[in-house]
Amino acid sequence: MLCTLNEILPRARRDGYAVAAYDIVSDLYPRAILDVCEDRRAPVILAALAHDLAGRGLDYIAGLVRAVAPAYTVPVVLHLDHADNFDLVKRCIAAGFTSVMFDGSHLPFRDNIAKTREVVDYAHARGVTVEAELGFVAGSNLEGASTGVGRLTEPEEVAEFARETDVDALAISIGTAHGVYASTPTLDIPRLQAIKSASDVPLVLHGGSGTPRDQLMQAVKNGITKLNIYTDLRLAMNSRITDVVGLIRQRADELPDRVLGAFAAGIRDQVEEEILVTGSGNRY
Repeated sequence: MLCTLNEILPRARRDGYAVAAYDIVSDLYPRAILDVCEDRRAPVILAALAHDLAGRGLDYIAGLVRAVAPAYTVPVVLHLDHADNFDLVKRCIAAGFTSVMFDGSHLPFRDNIAKTREVVDYAHARGVTVEAELGFVAGSNLEGASTGVGRLTEPEEVAEFARETDVDALAISIGTAHGVYASTPTLDIPRLQAIKSASDVPLVLHGGSGTPRDQLMQAVKNGITKLNIYTDLRLAMNSRITDVVGLIRQRADELPDRVLGAFAAGIRDQVEEEILVTGSGNRY
């Protein structure tokens, strides 16, 4: 069933678990992810980046998720990830996204508040929830290039930001990074605890891929209620290329469902792991 962040994250914060958010790029992803989540009774967030919404991508992704979500009994959020373009936010809301992220983390503090508040007013008037980011999670972009130096979230700024923007979820920076890590990260759990104490807004951790499982579980235990996963999905899917090659060597015209099914198996295995890490199984 299709829903918003407000229908799942406050409950996750109250009961001490997190909901995984997966960036999806084609119809292969939603089916593999949703089938596992339905089986494990886990809520889920299906997110999309501007890169994958270009051209007809917006029509296909929004149309597909909105069409299939009612076939599942677990909550499904259709979420726009890392948008810094208000026009894209408006287009996604018009297309039926139930949640959007406006990423003003590159802006000065006051500008981030002002721009985020504008998005919140627009989205809330249309029944759509909003995630923002305070601090900056660096790493690499989709092309593998560095996005610069990260900036940790300052706990003393959180209450003011949440109050003045009225956001429904807040992405914070406590030591993760986007993409593949060059070295093992160490999450700043005391900082997370201070941030959680500063506000009741549900907290989001980007850059979950590649972060040690024990650290992610500590983050969930201490207040993270939404965990973003993308790189690990790509790695899990790509790890099945040997299986695909083996199928094709046996039969050059192998059936598409078997070829794509090998890739989907990698995605499903990763989703199973994330449900364990987030503690989101058997919640609905």
